[in-house]
Amino acid sequence: MIPPWLQMPSREQWEHKAAHADFADVRNVGLVDAVQAGWYQNDSNELFRGFAVTADDVVVDVGCGAGGATLFCARRGAHVVFCDIDPHNIEQLTQRVQDTPARAHQGLVTDCAPLPLPTHYASRIISMEMLEHVDDPDGLLLELARIGQPGALYLISVPDATAERLQIPFAPESYFQKPNHIHIFEKEKLSQMVRNAGLEIIEHTSYGFFWNLWMCMYWVCAKAAANAPEPVAHDCTKPPYFPLLDDFTSVWSRLISLPEAAPMRQALDAALPKSQIIIARKPQGYYHGTSSNQGY
Repeated sequence: MIPPWLQMPSREQWEHKAAHADFADVRNVGLVDAVQAGWYQNDSNELFRGFAVTADDVVVDVGCGAGGATLFCARRGAHVVFCDIDPHNIEQLTQRVQDTPARAHQGLVTDCAPLPLPTHYASRIISMEMLEHVDDPDGLLLELARIGQPGALYLISVPDATAERLQIPFAPESYFQKPNHIHIFEKEKLSQMVRNAGLEIIEHTSYGFFWNLWMCMYWVCAKAAANAPEPVAHDCTKPPYFPLLDDFTSVWSRLISLPEAAPMRQALDAALPKSQIIIARKPQGYYHGTSSNQGY
């Protein structure tokens, strides 16, 4: 018999529960957790701390997905270019960007090999949770370096290697197969790859204990409830959720509401993060990373 905390409610039942004022929706709690970690800083216009975006910037979001990063930049009035292999993502994001003060926007359906953009094009380049999916991450990094202006800033994130290895015993096999995660990047390896592309690393940090543990619990709950887990990442999951996950989300929400919990959250983000994050810069005298598409 499936215990009550693993009995998946219907969408209607979950929405009734979520209508209560004290309910902690994982999407909202995850956003609060991200903001506390340095993401989506509205007051300082930083997509991540140290990565500010203004209306003067040309931003390229490579592997944009649902477009959270693109929309943040578009709301700053930047010229945004968003790239994804999924036409549906580009279509949906184009509609949403039209309602922002972005001074220009362009959606590109592309596998990014190569990027159909000129050399020295952008002042801000974003690649979030994308490199682990592509056949040639070194080649993609060269393309990212190519399209950046001298002095351009880069925001690059990939799943943390410790978190990925942690999930191997219980995540579905498809999680580590195409089109999902086909690379695991150790911290030093990722740093070297970025440097090999000719970029200078400003900061290499980590974030996401909450989402890491939430996904681990999701895999376990799905197996215990004999469900076939289709989503392969937290941003692919949709309600309803297992009651056990809602309980964990509620506990985490109350915990991080305490100012005294900030050092604990920071320590957990460092010890067992979901993602590692690099902020890098293209040097004024860039010369090392070259691409066969240099003259595109």
